[in-house]
Parts: sequence; C-alpha cells; structure tokens
Amino acid sequence: MKLSSLVAAAALVFAGNASAAEPINWQRYIVAETGASVDIPTSVFTEDAGKPEGAYGKQFLTSDGRANLTIESLTNEAGDSPATFLAKRNPPKDIVYKKITSRFFVVSSFRNDKIWYDRCNFAASLVNCVLINYPAAEKRGWDGIVTRISNTLASGNLQGTRSGDGDLTLGTVARR
Repeated sequence: MKLSSLVAAAALVFAGNASAAEPINWQRYIVAETGASVDIPTSVFTEDAGKPEGAYGKQFLTSDGRANLTIESLTNEAGDSPATFLAKRNPPKDIVYKKITSRFFVVSSFRNDKIWYDRCNFAASLVNCVLINYPAAEKRGWDGIVTRISNTLASGNLQGTRSGDGDLTLGTVARR
C-alpha cells in the first residue's frame, strides 16, 4: 500500500472516530488573568498539561499525547504589530500558510509528522494565542476542530493583571 493511501486511510479513521463514534463536546475556556477566551473540544483535549512558560493560559493534551493545544496570553509592552511580533519570534522559513492583518496573524506548517498551527489576536497590551500541534496524517479529521478553535479565539477586556491564585476558569459555551 502506498504511503499516500495509508495517510488517507488514517485520516478517514480519525475523522470517523472524531465525528461518528461520539460527538465532540465543546466548552468555552477563559483565561482568568486576561479574559481571553476560546472554545475547546474537551472530549478531544482531555489532559491538563499545565501552564505555558512565560504566559498566562493553559496547555492540554489528547489522552494518547498525539496532539496538544496551548491557549496563552502574552504581554505586548512594546506595542508590536502582528507582523513585528511574529518576526521577533523567528518563525521557520518553510511556513506553508501565513496570514497577517493589523489585528492578528495565523501561521501553519509541518514539522516532522505533525502540523503546527498558531493564531494570535492583538488587543491593547495583550497578544492572545492558540497553538495546536496534531498528526499530519489526520489533517482532514482535525480541520473542523482547528477552524472552530481559531474562529472562536476572543480577546478579553482585562489588561493582564494577576487575580487570586492565577488559576484559569472553564465556563460553558454559549449557543451559537
């Protein structure tokens, strides 16, 4: 069997598992310190992977560790534009998809056998991001998940002050 056939078969198996076996459960996740929020598939990302380094937010893993999701809010004290902020992070030269506007950037590419996807929205002195890594062989099965996560990323109205013990809160998803 050719590699492309194996990749297609794996994608169909994943897509079938993600949509037919059980519906995906979504919840609205809110970063308590900044108010940034995003819909996350809690039936897909079931494991807590701790806080991201140097940012407010949370990291999640699939139960088998094959994919991960990071939600993070970073300060943008320099007031960098999305293009400048991205350039300062020294992204790889082989980016497959890149969109930069005055309010956000999205970049995506391949690394080894994974697809990485990063979206960052800019608001006031904060940059709110979602970073997702998932198996390239399962791309078709992940497309809808990545799209919903990306499209629901919203900046909060808080300005990055630490409240209480810094824990993040998990709310419910509003009907859309």
